[in-house]
Amino acid sequence: MERYNNTDILTTEYTNRPYYKGKFYPNVPLSESDVYVITTVGDRLDNLAYSYYRDSTLWWIIAMANNNITKGALFLEPGTQLRIPTDINIILNQYKQFNKAR
Repeated sequence: MERYNNTDILTTEYTNRPYYKGKFYPNVPLSESDVYVITTVGDRLDNLAYSYYRDSTLWWIIAMANNNITKGALFLEPGTQLRIPTDINIILNQYKQFNKAR
């Protein structure tokens, strides 16, 4: 699956079974440059991320910025106001710092 392309695969010490290493996500601060949109039928986080960032794997930035969406849902509820952070460099740098190999 594409969403796991950049995820480390580890194995357990006892069973030698593979599992994906968890990721840590930073808080997404408010910014005056944030864009606000109202969702319509068929909107998805990955499609919105592609529209705004040209990278569908950055869907988590929009998810972390909005606590009013159903976690784990594929489609967004039509009529929901979403905050789309536009200055994502700080967020991505924090993400890289949080998930450095330890």
